[in-house]
Amino acid sequence: MTDQVREAVGARGTVEAQGTADLRREQMLRAALEVISERGYPDTRIADVAERIGISPALVIYYFKTKDQLLTEAIRYSEDTWYADGQRRLASLPTAAARIEEIVAMSCLPEADPEPQSSWLLWLDFWAQAARNPEVASVRQKSDERWREMIASLVLAGQEAGEFRDLDAADFSIGLSALLDGLAIQIALEDPVVDPAGAYELSMHFVANQLGFEWSPGRGRRGVNRRPRRHQPQAPSEG
Repeated sequence: MTDQVREAVGARGTVEAQGTADLRREQMLRAALEVISERGYPDTRIADVAERIGISPALVIYYFKTKDQLLTEAIRYSEDTWYADGQRRLASLPTAAARIEEIVAMSCLPEADPEPQSSWLLWLDFWAQAARNPEVASVRQKSDERWREMIASLVLAGQEAGEFRDLDAADFSIGLSALLDGLAIQIALEDPVVDPAGAYELSMHFVANQLGFEWSPGRGRRGVNRRPRRHQPQAPSEG
């Protein structure tokens, strides 16, 4: 075997090993999202996550060191999945108004979710940890910055296209993100007054009023009879 062949075989083995590690890591993150959503962060143990996918707790610790790190990495994974899905959806929409309506709908009205409050309960746990844990707080700050930047960029694009009135996009992004997060708490706690459809309509009336375009329930690609979800973990694929 020549040196070149040996190098090629070694490189291929390294790539395959890295691919296996990435898949294993993703499997753990999905399991963590499921278990934390079901049991709550305080009552979740590393052993619970390991048991969910049939591995040893030592392997989870090898990848993530601590339960706090597992939580923050799971949140990042969930967000990245959500944003990737959002970018695909937004790319297919013709107007800025339709795109900002889509992100509000993605926050409140998923296609299907038998346990809609579970993803928001995950975020309640995350916010609670962020109040006392500097590492989690840093992740929370970056997460909120990313969310506000996405909203602001959509507003600026709409202003450039002449669809939205002139206002401060950064200030608007703070207001809308705070509104959605506040309503999400009510949804997660199953408040009898704030249902998902009502939260969606309230948010869209705020958006349309602030940005200066007409909107009414039923407009766009989504109705108002669906259930809420933001950053919901995807179920692992079979195989």
